[in-house]
Amino acid sequence: MPSEIEPQNLLFVLSDEHNRKVAGCYGHPFVKTPNIDRLAANGTLFTSAYCNSPICVPARASLATGRYVHEIGCWDNASPYEGRPQSWHHMLRVAGVDVVSIGKLHYRGGDDYGFTEELLPLHVVGGKGDLKGLFRKSMLPKKGTADLAALAGRGVSSYSQYDGRIAAMAEDWIARRSAAAANEPFVLFVSFVMPHFPLIAPEEYYDLYAGYGLDELSYRLSAPPPQHPTLKRMRRYFDYDNHFDDDKRAIALRAYFGMVTRLDELVGGVITALARHGLDRRTRVIYASDHGDNLGNRGMWGKSVMYEDSVGVPLIVSGKDIPAGRTVTTPVSLIDIAPTALHALGVSSGVDLPGRSLIDLARNEDAERVVFSEYHAAGSETGQFMIRKRNWKYVAYVDERPQLFDLENDPDELNDLWHDPRHKGVIDELHAELEAICDPVAVNARAFRDQHARIEESGGESGIEKSADIPFTPAPG
Repeated sequence: MPSEIEPQNLLFVLSDEHNRKVAGCYGHPFVKTPNIDRLAANGTLFTSAYCNSPICVPARASLATGRYVHEIGCWDNASPYEGRPQSWHHMLRVAGVDVVSIGKLHYRGGDDYGFTEELLPLHVVGGKGDLKGLFRKSMLPKKGTADLAALAGRGVSSYSQYDGRIAAMAEDWIARRSAAAANEPFVLFVSFVMPHFPLIAPEEYYDLYAGYGLDELSYRLSAPPPQHPTLKRMRRYFDYDNHFDDDKRAIALRAYFGMVTRLDELVGGVITALARHGLDRRTRVIYASDHGDNLGNRGMWGKSVMYEDSVGVPLIVSGKDIPAGRTVTTPVSLIDIAPTALHALGVSSGVDLPGRSLIDLARNEDAERVVFSEYHAAGSETGQFMIRKRNWKYVAYVDERPQLFDLENDPDELNDLWHDPRHKGVIDELHAELEAICDPVAVNARAFRDQHARIEESGGESGIEKSADIPFTPAPG
């Protein structure tokens, strides 16, 4: 049972594709994130936070429901959340709490997701999403991968413009709320898109990093490509790195860092609005991202793998009953947002959710806690399953060898220990933890069956092959 705390409002700020290494509070030597750093200084920072699937649609469906991807069947970017099972938004709304979203959701669109207001939403294209990503055994050609490098640099993107509108609307909503209904409980879910690619930063933010060379920009992002069979195949499919040389990589990283700093400025504006309108002392704040970005590390870009760059996320909780200036190593994940939001507002879920309140974990660490993530989407010919426990990360692949990393002694995952007989006991222990959560073979088979059915109902291979490529979901308008 969660602890007894005073119910308060909640501001939940979510970004998209923020590699947690690229933030000052997570130890980056020069990236400018003063507002996120200040939030961490005033609250609790989780160093071992993860998404439950390193790709947008499944990660966000899992976050909404507080359930694992294999429980809800939102396997990939063509299986969006449709409002069932119920979300924590539904549970809070039923309890009389206003739950307002502003910005990216990436659900199907047009369903009831539990919000009392849904403002400036971004959902999957056409209610269907990326159908071409359903093909995993005989993959359709991945087009447009050269654009990631070609488009990178200074400029104005639709995403940066969209995020500006989201922030302005959030600040306006806070102002109106403080004047009209100050004593009624609310959750404000502000969901930005940056620093998701395309890697285009507004000029003034790009230029903040123009003086840094590739060696500095590549801080903790220069490991060699992995030799694991599944990951080698994924690099061939997601062949973004083939289009980068050193100059283009430096440009791309400057743009990414610039987007992170612009995002930080927008986050700061929303948090400052709480204080300006007298709501800060009655509102807890959470900052997180839906997943990370590989940023060229190991020759990979985007997400979709179980390395920390991809599956790890920044996660900070601040406010009443939450220790200030604390760093917590307990593994946590985005399914913990659901019980945290309910706990923060003093609402009982009435259902058995696998997550735990981050408010309680901020105050009482749990050294033996297990965190789980899975991937069943584009580029991977088999299911990937991650277990994080203590200092260990174990990654299982159906019909392929596993991986094992000691994150305490090898935080950049340079030394895969799967072959070392001294670690057989650890591998057996972590695989047992995996099987306590799911049967990976059965889950893998079910994902492929569901994806095959989705292919057939969407016109089969010939019909889907003729459809448009979706390199990223366009911003509204």
